[in-house]
Amino acid sequence: MISLTLDRRTRTLTIIFACLILFSGIFIGAWLYGEKGEITNLTMRKLPPGWGLPFGTDWLGRDMFARTLKGLRISLGIGLSAATCSAFIALVLGLAAATLGKTVDLVITWLVDVGLATPHLVLLILISFACGGGAKGIIIAVAASHWPALTRIIRAEVIQLRSSDYIRLSPRLGRNPLWIARHHLLPHVVPQFLVGLLLLFPHAILHAAGLTFLGFGMSPHTPAIGALLAESMRYLSTGMWWLAVAPGLALVVSVKAFDIIGNNVRALLDPRTLRE
Repeated sequence: MISLTLDRRTRTLTIIFACLILFSGIFIGAWLYGEKGEITNLTMRKLPPGWGLPFGTDWLGRDMFARTLKGLRISLGIGLSAATCSAFIALVLGLAAATLGKTVDLVITWLVDVGLATPHLVLLILISFACGGGAKGIIIAVAASHWPALTRIIRAEVIQLRSSDYIRLSPRLGRNPLWIARHHLLPHVVPQFLVGLLLLFPHAILHAAGLTFLGFGMSPHTPAIGALLAESMRYLSTGMWWLAVAPGLALVVSVKAFDIIGNNVRALLDPRTLRE
């Protein structure tokens, strides 16, 4: 049993490490290519994928591999920022709902229900449009719409922890709710917070790309993945399939890698799952 557990742990850590290498390669590759994806070369227009040009070139002769790497870096950066903000909102609200009394709990629970019941895409578009679009608008829109599910999980975990004897005795020893939340509850919900944060990344990255694709996100001149996919729609009918397939596959692989990291971290932090 011990050897099986160690093998599972080693395999999980290996998968996480491989995904982190992939993301490091994306950021390093985008840095090494620099502005190469912005350089036009009309003598190399509309070249399909081949040796030396794995993703081909676009209608202006720009290297699509360099543009895709830069677009992934931009999209990943925006998705990471938005997911981190959303996870911290969920952590604060989840702790507040379970520790600051019934009135606060009712208000936060109502906000969670409203957030989960509102059509996701409509809420994203409205918030991004109201904030003026761009990177700031995308980050605010995604952060403001992705916290309800994680808030509910953290609230349920804290409510379960409150039944513990040492937490029930803390108020009798003169500890206020904020002290209890910081010293007793917060350390126990960190694993749920980390797993929720990692699982938020794929949704944040996809929705950030989707907003840009629909025209409510980044500027068309910024080579984010959503902008690359939106541009490619005008040229698919001419047979330039690689303009959509290459960035689309790169986005799917990146999102799937984040999903794999989240699921494996959850398995690593859960002793019951690790023993399976």
